[in-house]
Amino acid sequence: MEQNPAEKIILALDGMNQREVFDLVEQLPNLQWVKVGLELFVSSGPEVIKELRERGLRVFLDLKFHDIPMTISGACRQAARTGAELITVHACSGFVALKEANLAAINGAAEVGCKPPTLLAVTVLTSWESKRFSRELGITEPIEQRVEFLAQLAAEAGLGGCVCSPLELKTLRKLFHEPFKLVTPGIRTKGADLQDQTRVMSPSEALSYGATYLVLGRPITKAIDPVIAFKNLCSELEDY
Repeated sequence: MEQNPAEKIILALDGMNQREVFDLVEQLPNLQWVKVGLELFVSSGPEVIKELRERGLRVFLDLKFHDIPMTISGACRQAARTGAELITVHACSGFVALKEANLAAINGAAEVGCKPPTLLAVTVLTSWESKRFSRELGITEPIEQRVEFLAQLAAEAGLGGCVCSPLELKTLRKLFHEPFKLVTPGIRTKGADLQDQTRVMSPSEALSYGATYLVLGRPITKAIDPVIAFKNLCSELEDY
């Protein structure tokens, strides 16, 4: 069965309040996935996830948990109870924390009759570039090598995928085949402002290199006409 291009797009609801979020999603009836990040979650809480799911949307909860094993596993258990299907944790939390978080998420979802979520390990944020990465964090290995190491750690801990920049997609997909998910922010349509992203790629290129889902926010949410922007993006992805 041919996949609907909209199923590959996760719309990031960043920089909007709850009213603006629901006004926007009402305009996009073909929208399948949304990302609830830190700003929206802090301002609106788990209730916003419930309302989005009631509107038939699938939720990527992008809170990037990073803590000791007991704390991160407790957080993931509660996050899974919201019905979010994708949940992020920082890979640098370590093997034990990742493994326990994954098990807790499975158990948390089961407690409320939800499908077990996929935990995604955040490798290296797409805002980092090589020189600043080395200078500010004291990490001398190349970003690409660091990403591969953290993705391997996540896979060994039993996680179902990772978040990476599009520039690491090709290498990671050779190392980790489906169903291991590769979720990529840093996607910019032609002519879009890069803003705080540095390691970016076009939507069609990212899919051709093995991305499972593309995370886009401002190219759609800040477009003059979000409906047209979303429609054009779906059209671009029809052959992938």
